[in-house]
Amino acid sequence: MRAGIKTDRYRVKEGERVDLGRWPPGDTSGFHGSEAQALEESRKLTLELERLQEMLYAEHKHKLLIVLQAMDTGGKDGTIKKVFEGVNPQGVRVVHFRAPTPEEADHDFLWRAHRQTPQSGEVVVFNRSHYEDVLVGRVHGLVTKKECLRRYRDIRHFERLLHEDRTVILKFFLHIDKAEQRRRLEDRLSDPSKQWKFSLADVQERRFWGEYMKAYEDALQNTSTRSSPWYVVPSNKKWFRDLLVSSTIVERLEKLGMEYPRLPVDPNSIPI
Repeated sequence: MRAGIKTDRYRVKEGERVDLGRWPPGDTSGFHGSEAQALEESRKLTLELERLQEMLYAEHKHKLLIVLQAMDTGGKDGTIKKVFEGVNPQGVRVVHFRAPTPEEADHDFLWRAHRQTPQSGEVVVFNRSHYEDVLVGRVHGLVTKKECLRRYRDIRHFERLLHEDRTVILKFFLHIDKAEQRRRLEDRLSDPSKQWKFSLADVQERRFWGEYMKAYEDALQNTSTRSSPWYVVPSNKKWFRDLLVSSTIVERLEKLGMEYPRLPVDPNSIPI
């Protein structure tokens, strides 16, 4: 356990029925301390993640895939900025998934995701992901219920393949409530420096809030496994969101037992 936060309480267990009411978006009880203490813990975790990411890159054995999903304004960009601010950009790549291009639409729904998965030693962050096809697609009737169930199965098989190829997979649903989303949208409108982030599409999607919550519940309970778990991250408080995500990533990387590669010869025997 890191930073005094019990990350496992936010993990969706394999086969568990998901009720998002169990994870209030404003909950911070997983950390017993003040916001100032949490920010200090996050700073320490940033330094630790920097060290672990360098070791991952140097050892060149494992891979790390981070999946971030959220409702609009849920904090995906902010999480990436805060959690990964100290890592070496040479070994980290962020992939944004938007509406499929014509080429992507001509392939199976996992094709574009598979092309972007990490290489050995690399960290890849999916800002949205292959899950859009069982979230947006379901809410807007682009896929049937039967097709959705098949896609859950395909996603489980896809992620198992990645896991067996030494990919560590951590998936985070950044959970905010509808009132918090409203506050964040209003903040974007009132702040000229944030207006570029505002989209009328975000307002239109608010009409489907209940449908999205149901779609997330079904996706989480059908695709959270021991090897590629989902974490429901209460995200109304940004400081708690960042602390929980950082803690979870650091804990998992520490379990890999990584080491820096050693020279094949005695370094003292090399004349310089």
